[in-house]
Amino acid sequence: MNDCHDATLRIGGLTPMTTIDYPGQLAAVVYCQGCPWRCRYCHNGHLLEKNGQETISWAESLAFLKRRVGLLDAVVFSGGEPTAQTALHAALADTRQLGFLTGLHSSGAYPSRLERTLPLLDWVGLDIKALPEDYLALTGVKGSGENAWQSLSLLQAAGIPFDVRITVHDALLPPERLDRLLARLRAAGVLFPILQRCRNEHVLDPSLLPGNRPDSITQTAIA
Repeated sequence: MNDCHDATLRIGGLTPMTTIDYPGQLAAVVYCQGCPWRCRYCHNGHLLEKNGQETISWAESLAFLKRRVGLLDAVVFSGGEPTAQTALHAALADTRQLGFLTGLHSSGAYPSRLERTLPLLDWVGLDIKALPEDYLALTGVKGSGENAWQSLSLLQAAGIPFDVRITVHDALLPPERLDRLLARLRAAGVLFPILQRCRNEHVLDPSLLPGNRPDSITQTAIA
């Protein structure tokens, strides 16, 4: 993973208002460009590359947020993987100065960067995709599972509100593997993870698209 120092946040999209991306709060969502992983069920493929075709400047986004002071409660930084950009820290500070709560959607790909941003965050939605040993077959990146679970430990130690989210695709996380994952999370102290059904219409791996026979893809799923 390249440690690239970004002068300003690269943004691939912005949702002006949502009630589902920050628990109990009316929020805007800033979609950060770039991700080091290539998760097979990813439905935000346009955000994976460092430089997207359509971008919004942070200055434009900040101007929009200034106009929403008093109308929105929170701003969530999603992606892509927001912690892939070193400019995230400054963007979070700018957002807090406007009086918004700050949220983060993260895969936990960069534990040390996540740890540095925790003082600027009010809530985190952490994706735990599988058992640590099963991540490589899903993300294509060695060590990704260890990083994600280390990020979980950091969040637990920090004491800030967070939710663990699990995306369920039957070919990649069949019931027996899901049961094992839930048991491991319970043992780690995560009692109420959020299960979310995979959105199949725009997955990165074409073999996971609707219409493909499940038995034709289980051989290429997590071994």
